[in-house]
Amino acid sequence: MKKAMTFHRKKIWLVFLICAVMMLGMIGRLVYLMGFRSDYYYQKAQDLHERERDIKAARGQILDAQGRVLADNKTVCTISVIHSQIKEPEKVIQILSKELDMDTETVRKRVEKVSSIERIKTNVEKSVGDTIRDYGLEGVKVDEDYKRYYPYGSLASKVLGFTGGDNQGIIGLEVKYEEVLKGENGKILTTTDARGVEIDQIGESRKDPVPGENLKISLDIDIQQYAQQAALKVMEEKQATRVSILLMNPQNGEIYACVNVPEFDLNDPFTLNTDVDTTGMTQQEKQDLLNQMWRNPCLNDTYEPGSTFKIITMSAGLEAGVVSVNDRFYCPGYKVVDDRRIHCARRTGHGSQNFVEGAQNSCNPVFIEVGLRLGVENYYHYFEQFGLKKKTGVDLPGEAGTIMHKMENMGNVELATVAFGQSFQITPIQLATTVSSLINGGRRITPHFGVSVLSADGLSGRKLEYPVEEGIVSEKTSETVRQILEKVVSEGSGRNAQIEGYTVGGKTATSQTLPRSANRYISSFLGFMPAENPQILGLCIIHDPQGVYYGGTIAAPVIKGIFEAVLSSKSNLWVD
Repeated sequence: MKKAMTFHRKKIWLVFLICAVMMLGMIGRLVYLMGFRSDYYYQKAQDLHERERDIKAARGQILDAQGRVLADNKTVCTISVIHSQIKEPEKVIQILSKELDMDTETVRKRVEKVSSIERIKTNVEKSVGDTIRDYGLEGVKVDEDYKRYYPYGSLASKVLGFTGGDNQGIIGLEVKYEEVLKGENGKILTTTDARGVEIDQIGESRKDPVPGENLKISLDIDIQQYAQQAALKVMEEKQATRVSILLMNPQNGEIYACVNVPEFDLNDPFTLNTDVDTTGMTQQEKQDLLNQMWRNPCLNDTYEPGSTFKIITMSAGLEAGVVSVNDRFYCPGYKVVDDRRIHCARRTGHGSQNFVEGAQNSCNPVFIEVGLRLGVENYYHYFEQFGLKKKTGVDLPGEAGTIMHKMENMGNVELATVAFGQSFQITPIQLATTVSSLINGGRRITPHFGVSVLSADGLSGRKLEYPVEEGIVSEKTSETVRQILEKVVSEGSGRNAQIEGYTVGGKTATSQTLPRSANRYISSFLGFMPAENPQILGLCIIHDPQGVYYGGTIAAPVIKGIFEAVLSSKSNLWVD
């Protein structure tokens, strides 16, 4: 009996000990949760009772060289619903369908979806958003938002680029300077009870958005318009497939205009700018057409430059000392290189001429001879020294690189054709940048649009800096090149670019596209002024012109007209 009592007492103490340990564990856990983890669980509780909605930040403006707005923001609205707060679902569905011009079933699916917050439609006109707000529908939220707006429509479309539905940049400067322009979104926090119903007494709390910074660029609206009008005119007259025009300051790399017609409407960037029938096309085929429309041929595409590239051969030959302005050459209309007869544009030949006259006549045999005097290894040395093997670093996405023979695969015939601008490809921006470096005293500049970043209130800002590489060629070589190219315009093939009272330098080009048998041409002219101290450089490229196709005849007058327009305008950025 006594034994049984002892055993029973032990069981009681064991149960008591277990209960005590459990109680101590619970007290310890409670102290841990309330003392050490209180902040964490407080936040969790807040999250259960808060609805969060974004307030989009105003995207920074893009301003031209004169401070005029090229890319701005338009106030729109985002319409959303909170399922747990809707009292009259049928009324909400009918009103939203009517005001938003949406299919009733689409709206119904979104209204009846059980979620913390469901977006019905974005980029709604502010007037429509105000109308919906005035109905006072419970569970319907109308938040003001921003949509990108481009006041000048298609002007510089392939430079500026555009934004998507989330207001993020997709192409052009909009994507390149995304971090500068985007700003920081704000928040609207709404407190609800356990059922998800908004607590009126507490209301909403806000974290205000931070607007993006503004970007000032070197592109000038007036100059861009002159160039775009000139490109459209010559494209129509010559029934060309496309025309590109690039205008820049050869001293510092600032780009004043970049035209690629046909351009597209920045406010409607997903509509093709051609009459192509897309019926029956796959989504991928349509997207490919849009991607092609959005391309900027001045930097995304390469082409055979033709005789404008003779400026590079000229500079290399003068710098290496293998040719001088007084050297004489004889052109019978062709030059035999190894086993190949390579013709001059003038099949009857230019006869005896000095180097300057050879440049004026754009004589292929003269420049073939200069290339051969340099030799493959030396030519490659200058090709690299001038920066042609690397990209320019222009502040736009998708720049293409030069397509050139490998040195080990380059024989005399390849060297001869490269010397007068064929059998390889470069981008227009590369050609313009390299020539700028050869005529500005020998400084390899970086072409660019971005000039400065300004705060949204305009009270502060910072200037953007770009690399400059010295010693590309000597000042003496640069001066000689400028003098020769001035003679090309005043007395040679570029005479259609002359402007009375001003000195203009330049070089014409007419190259044949592959296959050569198709008889399709690229006509171009690269010019600059004043010739003795260049402050503006222009490059016009006309693809597949019909009828007369010589660069000196159809491209040189385009640059002349633009230069004259700039000279007479208030946008005269470069003449003292």
